[in-house]
Amino acid sequence: MTTIRDIAQKAGVSITTASYVLNNTGNISEATRQRVLQVAEELNYHPNAFARHLKRVKTLTIGVFISRFGGAFYEEILEGIHDVILATDYELIVSPETRSPRRLLHYRQVDGAIVFDSKIPDTSIIKLASRRFPIVVLDRLLQNDFILPLLLDNAQGVHEAFHHFYTQGLRRMAYVAGSPDSFDNAERARTFLHEAEQHGLHVLVAQGHFTEISGYEAAQSILDSSPPLEAVFCANDQMALGFLRAMKERGLQAPSDIAVVGFDDIPIARYMQPSLSTVGASRREWGATATRQLLDFLENDTPFQPRRIPTHFILRESSIIHSQPSVL
Repeated sequence: MTTIRDIAQKAGVSITTASYVLNNTGNISEATRQRVLQVAEELNYHPNAFARHLKRVKTLTIGVFISRFGGAFYEEILEGIHDVILATDYELIVSPETRSPRRLLHYRQVDGAIVFDSKIPDTSIIKLASRRFPIVVLDRLLQNDFILPLLLDNAQGVHEAFHHFYTQGLRRMAYVAGSPDSFDNAERARTFLHEAEQHGLHVLVAQGHFTEISGYEAAQSILDSSPPLEAVFCANDQMALGFLRAMKERGLQAPSDIAVVGFDDIPIARYMQPSLSTVGASRREWGATATRQLLDFLENDTPFQPRRIPTHFILRESSIIHSQPSVL
């Protein structure tokens, strides 16, 4: 079993320094603190006292680790999680991108976790997951009996969006990608580009980062392409908003100049001018389903049941070239 002495030796510090870091006490430099914590994680260190505590009682707390609090996307997932938690004796700790996920996860200060934060490595999640500490991931595909990948059916919605473009005769298409480390972006890109290849089309790809400004910047890099674009699929709605803003500044309109589709169906999408065609899913149900399965595992030892959250194309004004009924 790994001891503080092992941690200190590998990190090149004294046992006292290692103890201060692992117990979050003392006046230790940030560089040293991070080095010791990294070694502790690599050696899968867990304090003996806390390990004994885990054998006696549960914390009755669920940890949710997300990239950030802001925006309707995360809010609706959290609402779904909260809806289920309210009917139980469990408490909820929500942690955005900070150092606390390392501490809460590494020292298992929660009974189970829901992870939607790509900054937490796969290796850490796989190492921590166990029958006593189940984990639900919403942003990656991991194979482990104690990890539930509960993911969106990205392929279905993107497939429908591509064929919406194609059946209207649109052939010169672009894809605005989300963050390179995003599992969802990878699936959306793979589906869209595969559909295009199957139909003998070349798709122009511009890199974004799931933010409105990155969609705006991506537009600047591809709006001057020749021949001009006819259709653009953005890997999320925020980038689609930025892309539409860049079009407007150049005197271009959707859909008459370029048809635009996003992904996520954030609330503002239906109220824009033009309203934004997009791919939607019930994020509230996504969060609720994750929480139900996690609690069922903790309370009843019920095995995880991997599934995909359904997605569907939502037709609105930004992509209708030929008259079709839209959905608000």
